[in-house]
Amino acid sequence: MDGVWERLGRPVDFTVVEAGAGRGTLARSVLATAPACLADGRYMAVERSDALREGLPSGVEQLSDLPDGPVTGVVVANELLDNLAFRMLAAFDGAWHEVRVGVGDEGFVEVVGEAVDVVGLPDPVDGARIPLQDDAAAWVGRALGLLDRGVLLAFDYASTTADLAQRPWGEWLRTYRGHERGGHPLDAPGSQDVTVEVAIDQLPGTPTVTTQVAFLLANGIDDLVDEGRRLWQEGAATGDLAAMGARSRITESEALLDETGLGGFAALEWTVEATAS
Repeated sequence: MDGVWERLGRPVDFTVVEAGAGRGTLARSVLATAPACLADGRYMAVERSDALREGLPSGVEQLSDLPDGPVTGVVVANELLDNLAFRMLAAFDGAWHEVRVGVGDEGFVEVVGEAVDVVGLPDPVDGARIPLQDDAAAWVGRALGLLDRGVLLAFDYASTTADLAQRPWGEWLRTYRGHERGGHPLDAPGSQDVTVEVAIDQLPGTPTVTTQVAFLLANGIDDLVDEGRRLWQEGAATGDLAAMGARSRITESEALLDETGLGGFAALEWTVEATAS
């Protein structure tokens, strides 16, 4: 955030908009670092849930939806796009057909509809499935439209439509219950989260795409870890809170940089330049 602020010439009206802020875990971490960009700027935490907004920290503006804009700064979304509603297409008889949800004798069932004609889809190979992420594309469009100049940054597990078409759909459509993988997406409705891998080519614009590992390394996580290790070594004997926090920084970075886990997430970065009036 400070890097974007510097590149924009240190504007005094710099704004951070965090979408899907939850109870404010990320907001607390950001505010704890006392970023220079927020000395005269503001942090907007967007959370649709009334209950979760009650847990947001002081020092942030609480919103239930994206602001009207325009803003100069950063819009950030961590694992938001994979949670937005999507459509499902299945290929058979040489065409893509939409898979809908109906009601059978024992609950919800899949109902295959008529063939659909959508531009830009991979060739329909019988048995393949793909998501159509209209809501994710619309959200990215809104977020980009919000920015006068600055950066939209999204972290998520992501791929391309062509790649998803070649993989078993159970790999990229995932359910979770109690922080563990759940069952079929139509099982036990209301008791598990349904998420989908983000097809980058279905989103507007041309984001710069890196892994979370590459993004964090490029933005100085090694320096933060080294500092944490030094503080831990200096304070371990007394066990003070600062030392314990530094130790947490080391262990948390290991998870964030694990390329087989969180580190393998994609970091999608759109840059919006000021338009001439």
